[in-house]
Amino acid sequence: MSSLFPALTDASAADRPALRFGERSLTYGELAAAAGAVAAGLGAARRVAVWATPAPETAVAVTAALAAGVPVVPLNPRSGEKELAHILADSAPDLVLTAPDVDLPPPLREVPRLDVGPGGGAPGGLPEERAGDEDPALIVYTSGTTGPPKGAVLPRRAVAATLDALADAWRWTGDDVLVHGLPLFHVHGLVLGTLGPLRRGGSVRHLGRFTTEGVARELNGGATMLFGVPTMYHRIAEALPGSPELVEALAGARLLVSGSAALPVHDHERIAAATGRRVVERYGMTETLMNTSVRADGEARPGTVGVPLPGVRLRLVEEDGAPVAAHDGETVGEIQVRGPNLFTEYLNRPDATAAAFTADGWFRTGDMAVRDPDGSVRIVGRKATDLIKSGGYKIGAGEIENALLEHPGVREAAVTGEPDADLGERIVAWVVPADPQSPPVTEELAEHVARRLAPHKRPRVVHHLDALPRNDMGKIMKRALRHG
Repeated sequence: MSSLFPALTDASAADRPALRFGERSLTYGELAAAAGAVAAGLGAARRVAVWATPAPETAVAVTAALAAGVPVVPLNPRSGEKELAHILADSAPDLVLTAPDVDLPPPLREVPRLDVGPGGGAPGGLPEERAGDEDPALIVYTSGTTGPPKGAVLPRRAVAATLDALADAWRWTGDDVLVHGLPLFHVHGLVLGTLGPLRRGGSVRHLGRFTTEGVARELNGGATMLFGVPTMYHRIAEALPGSPELVEALAGARLLVSGSAALPVHDHERIAAATGRRVVERYGMTETLMNTSVRADGEARPGTVGVPLPGVRLRLVEEDGAPVAAHDGETVGEIQVRGPNLFTEYLNRPDATAAAFTADGWFRTGDMAVRDPDGSVRIVGRKATDLIKSGGYKIGAGEIENALLEHPGVREAAVTGEPDADLGERIVAWVVPADPQSPPVTEELAEHVARRLAPHKRPRVVHHLDALPRNDMGKIMKRALRHG
């Protein structure tokens, strides 16, 4: 197999910047030397865990293990002890790689530890990559909303295929400088946001902690691309009116990308109005890496996640498995995908792996969508939490949430369904009011949605909250709403 990171062994790239975390930075030569030193310490390790803090040690550790052909289990430093114990028992890593000054929690103290230095090692010490395309690169644990987290085994083939497909869609080259503040235990921040620049021979500047001031500083200081999640872009949209520096930064960026959840149309429009730049959305999952994206040379319409990436096949199916033939922007179906971007299995879970695929080899994403006449995909929500069957209609929660966010009295919104004897399910809105002293009433919001969408999509119940429950990636945790 060709190298995942050719720039690491390219002598002409040795002095080029690779990583920067705050004041700490590494060139490609320094990263290769540091990773080579770590790789030499892996010995006969069959699998390693990485304590994935937003620091250069994480990037060095992952790069070293991948170069040595050793699969990596990224660990979320904010995980509770019960979840960590489950992941460690399931994945059985031989070592845990971490920065030297980290005090690891009790479940990890039983695992042999290898401290990772951000520097050190001799140039040229990186081992030759010998692993094959189908060999595992990463084992990334899903969020575990329906049970204990499952370890999705991502082969090297999937990492390479996704990053190369995104390079095609986004015209991503070694001249690009990416800035982000995403966590490094998940696909978005680790695979796209760290391994992506390294595969292209470009560089990444990690903010450590996301701030709009940091975004403005880096984009105005030579960065060309920004990756973020909707909560980050919401903060950017809120800050733009009072920050000429931020307006200038976004206006000058080559590419603004949002992912991990749908970016509300209201934030799309506020950013576009202030900067003249449209945010590009893409769609992926832990198990599939990236499936679709708006292309850099395409139209970034709010609400669409673009077209299938090169090599990815995508279809929508009815509940009985029959394909949805219509590209009418209205007919809802479950997304199923095939392609080199897919995982190989859930670790130690042959039952779950088998259930995730159809008999003819398509992966069932559980995401519901429609396709526009030009083939673009619009996600309407998760099958389990965002598809509401009311009065004979299949309704996606996402479009109702976008409509609610256009109301001046709504700061945040989520939509769920609850049982209704007459309708089957009724639409329930969970709203964070712009003014808690004067929240919009149910009738006002129902009429607002009915005017924008259709009467059958109006909420029948409205709950007012101080904040919506969100996970580390900014996704709203709807099961907590339903049981809250």
